[in-house]
Amino acid sequence: MADHRKEQERAELHRTIWGIANDLRGSVDGWDFKQYVLGILFYRYISENITAYINEGEREAGNASFDYAKLSDKDAEQAREDMVSTKGFFVLPSELFENIRIRAERDNEWAKDHLNETLEAVFKDIEASAQGTPSEDNFKGLFDDIDVNSNKLGGTVAKRNERLVKLLNGVGNMKLGDYRENTIDAFGDAYEFLMGMYAGNAGKSGGEYYTPQEVSELLTRLTIVGKTDVNKVYDPACGSGSLLLKFAKILGKENVRNGFYGQEINITTYNLCRINMFLHDIDYDEFDIGHGDTLTEPLHWDDEPFEAIVSNPPYSIKWAGDSDSLLINDPRFSPAGVLAPKSKADLAFIMHSLSWLATSGTAAIVCFPGIFYRGGAEQKIRQYLIDNNFVDCVIQLPDKLFYGTSIATCIMVLKKSKSENSTLFIDASREFIKVTNSNKLTQENIEKIVKIYTERADVDYTAKVVPNGVIAEQDYNLSVSTYVEQEDTREVIDIKVLNAEVERIVAREDVLRKEINAIIAEIEGAAI
Repeated sequence: MADHRKEQERAELHRTIWGIANDLRGSVDGWDFKQYVLGILFYRYISENITAYINEGEREAGNASFDYAKLSDKDAEQAREDMVSTKGFFVLPSELFENIRIRAERDNEWAKDHLNETLEAVFKDIEASAQGTPSEDNFKGLFDDIDVNSNKLGGTVAKRNERLVKLLNGVGNMKLGDYRENTIDAFGDAYEFLMGMYAGNAGKSGGEYYTPQEVSELLTRLTIVGKTDVNKVYDPACGSGSLLLKFAKILGKENVRNGFYGQEINITTYNLCRINMFLHDIDYDEFDIGHGDTLTEPLHWDDEPFEAIVSNPPYSIKWAGDSDSLLINDPRFSPAGVLAPKSKADLAFIMHSLSWLATSGTAAIVCFPGIFYRGGAEQKIRQYLIDNNFVDCVIQLPDKLFYGTSIATCIMVLKKSKSENSTLFIDASREFIKVTNSNKLTQENIEKIVKIYTERADVDYTAKVVPNGVIAEQDYNLSVSTYVEQEDTREVIDIKVLNAEVERIVAREDVLRKEINAIIAEIEGAAI
């Protein structure tokens, strides 16, 4: 019953979000526009988060009617230091989402006319509250992409403010639950729905920032086989953070003992990732998301190796490669003796992840299929991986799983301490259900793939454990189809039966021909 109610609430939430997007854009086609919805959603979240926290403390102390939102800014100032230390940020009562919304909602033309200026000041104040504190890096620039003066919102100040009022009301009307009832997942669910909705409508660009939840779950489950907790989770190309957050959902955030780590090159997506952490109730001291190029400027050198690494890095992007003489001596890449091609950085991400993987850890990385069979430098890197027994498994996924591409991708699972010198190949290309023009992994599909991975045994037409020596004989080709035989679904034909049938047809044809000739002769005789 509780699950049914939860699904009803989720469906209603999704309808509300869809309505906001349609109301503000006319159609849901704005991958860029999502940042406004997500930004205001985040603003509401932190406003309610700090309000609920302070209210709870006061009410436990006996002040039953206390409401932080109704406090004066002057009286609230005494809580600033404690809040910044505990929560990492501070919001004055006058700057809370609910109070800004009330002022803009009332028949107050001045408040409406200056809403853009008010919001800009509020966002700056929230960011400034963390300056010079341990939470500064996680709040700095967090609202940069929510440009309340952008032409994307409207051609005039009046039009922009009109839309901002609609945005505040739309987000304010979302049924996101009461913090005191611990229904915080509604914020995360709203975020995920928005990301999926916009990614689905954005084509290729959307897919770069968002990995479907089912694929995220598969990657997570592959890395935690046999574990109930991990030290840390890392994604070298973390996008909006959906892969990292799957661990909080599946293991529980308390079982990711030392936090969530990632790096993202795109500044907008980097900001979204940090917002996503907060929306999923990951506090500022529980995550470390960096901005920059992971391959040439990695930001987590000094951290202990990671027990769980998951990633869906960009496919076949250009990188410095051997044009940068320092990279061949980089301890992440030098063991292979060669760098990934400048036009295809895929295996550079693999080598980077392997380098930062704990001895007892597992990495699961989505890969473009070409890296498994091409020659040259990529073949030499595959040779290094196989000869050193780092590849635990290669899984062939179905096509059309990702937004913006129909390519059938693969998952490479890496380990540093395997007990046997072999590699498991799994053909999961048929594990999906069709949803309109795309394919989707079901819970049953995910569980079947993880079961085959865990049992590590041959399964006809599905899985094959291959000694690494055999892979070497195949020139280190790691394509699943090289080792897992395809089931022949064609009809089996008995050649003896077929020949007998042919003889019968030929004989019958001969009889028919003679009968026809006799009839023709009879007709011709009668005519004479």
